[in-house]
Amino acid sequence: MSKDKNPQKEQIKVTDKRIFTPEGNIREEFQKEIKPSEPSFTRPAAPPPPPTPEKAAPNPPQEERRKSIDGPPPGGERRRTLADKAQNPGTAFSDFVEPLIAQAYMSLGMLRNPYQPKPTVDAGAARQMIEILTMLKEKTAGNLTPDEDDFLATHLGELKLAFVQRTKSI
Repeated sequence: MSKDKNPQKEQIKVTDKRIFTPEGNIREEFQKEIKPSEPSFTRPAAPPPPPTPEKAAPNPPQEERRKSIDGPPPGGERRRTLADKAQNPGTAFSDFVEPLIAQAYMSLGMLRNPYQPKPTVDAGAARQMIEILTMLKEKTAGNLTPDEDDFLATHLGELKLAFVQRTKSI
């Protein structure tokens, strides 16, 4: 093999075109073009307060007002309706669990499955989802907020009851 090429190596020039330095600052050549901005995250606007009635109700005693603000008394039972307990509190955990609950309801034929024309009961899938939700409840015991615990316990109880009722006729 003949070597016709020049034995000298070509020099390659590397130009760093990144805007930021390794420390996270803007490079000098870009400082005139780019100005740092404030973070774009803004809190959602608070919902408007409910309209006040024409006649204002008399102020409750100070102790009752404190109970309503502070929540239930220590060691006291939380008095909420079943519908309130079943309401999603909007936390990351409850948002994670909600589709699992919906899948279990779909497997029991209690919630319409968008991929099937009519509701069908799949006892095996329903049992599996109930077992998964039960395992999550056991593994997160003591780490959930009261609202999250109520949400999961309420739906889990309803699912277990519905499972027994639906599979009894099969």
